[in-house]
Amino acid sequence: QVRLVESGGGLVQPGGSLRLSCVGSRLIFSRHGVGWYRQVPGHQRELVAEISSDGVTTYSDSVKGRFAISRDNAKNSLYLQMNSLKPAATAVYYCNAHFIRGLRYDFWGQGTQVNVSS
Repeated sequence: QVRLVESGGGLVQPGGSLRLSCVGSRLIFSRHGVGWYRQVPGHQRELVAEISSDGVTTYSDSVKGRFAISRDNAKNSLYLQMNSLKPAATAVYYCNAHFIRGLRYDFWGQGTQVNVSS
């Protein structure tokens, strides 16, 4: 079955940086849209950034200019460089891979916790 494994979360001070990584297995990464979502307890999971199979990127307005998403299809890997982090970025970050065949089919990682606090 498809597996997505995130890493790179942790505690960082406001204004700091973190780089999240996600490695996928049992899927042809290049054929999927991939992205990062985040969730705070009691709130819905929200899009942070996505990159389509042909390289088109989409960012949440709250992270534009500070976060950068990238993918390495040869390594079945997805990255999220997060700069100028704010306490509001504290959340569990989930790696997502998806494809559309009429409906959208999503695969999710287990999540990695990011805490932005002084």
